[in-house]
Amino acid sequence: MTLQSGTRLGRYEVDSLIASGGMGDVYRAHDTHLNRHVALKVLGAGVLSDPERLSRFTQEARTTALINHPNIVAVYDVGSDEGHPFVVSELLRGETLRARMKGGALPVRVAVSQTLEIAHGLIAAHHLGVIHRDLKPENVFVTDDGRLKILDFGLAKCRNESLGLPDDSSKSTQPGTIMGTVGYMAPEQVRGSAVDERADIFSLGVILHEMVAGVAPFERETPIETLYAILKEEPPPLVRQPELTDDLDHVIRHCLEKSPNARFQSARDLAFVLEFTLRSAQPPPQPPPRRRLLDAILSLF
Repeated sequence: MTLQSGTRLGRYEVDSLIASGGMGDVYRAHDTHLNRHVALKVLGAGVLSDPERLSRFTQEARTTALINHPNIVAVYDVGSDEGHPFVVSELLRGETLRARMKGGALPVRVAVSQTLEIAHGLIAAHHLGVIHRDLKPENVFVTDDGRLKILDFGLAKCRNESLGLPDDSSKSTQPGTIMGTVGYMAPEQVRGSAVDERADIFSLGVILHEMVAGVAPFERETPIETLYAILKEEPPPLVRQPELTDDLDHVIRHCLEKSPNARFQSARDLAFVLEFTLRSAQPPPQPPPRRRLLDAILSLF
């Protein structure tokens, strides 16, 4: 049931509905104590009777609240009022990366710069032992001022016991269970195997490929064909744009290696190479010594 304007949940007063999804509704609301506008995510009635989805809702809130980084949406509060569990987060103005990409491929420098921001957010999450496991354009938000924010940690896996989060060894995270979104899952996710931070790197490689090519590298006519492509097929050659260098092609393919051991081993490694890729792509062309330095750096990964 949609909450009406003026409804109070604790100290938060509902203003208007922003979006609806499988987990519930998101409202623009007013924090009457701190006098600021926030996003109020309220769990849907249909989810309350589903223990697994309720657990995901709680996990997302607690996980995201632990990560303080400008490229991850900030969670302010978690609570419940008259049977309505809710999460309060910063109110974002802008659109999802999916909406931003609706016109097709993005300029290469924009795509690389935005991927770098996502990588920085992943560095913060991975540092705390949090693996997102569901990176996709729908879960990345582009604010009006151009900053990228990672959203939706509902499928996140926490590997760091020191965080004080409950053990996520539920059925949904056991080996043999597929978790993620078709087209963006790493091969090990498709197989239902154990995953680590390198699964997020694969997903980010898919997003970067889609940003510069206009289509996801393993997208096929059916989900089964897409999953098979992730497991068995190589990404298609990229259509050349003026700024699309061999270096960037190498970076994308390195993210999309089938074996986790063959990919970038951390988001920090990927961010390091993306920064050099951006610098080397700036006009005028860099002198040969710098060109050789970048080649040497890329050869290490």
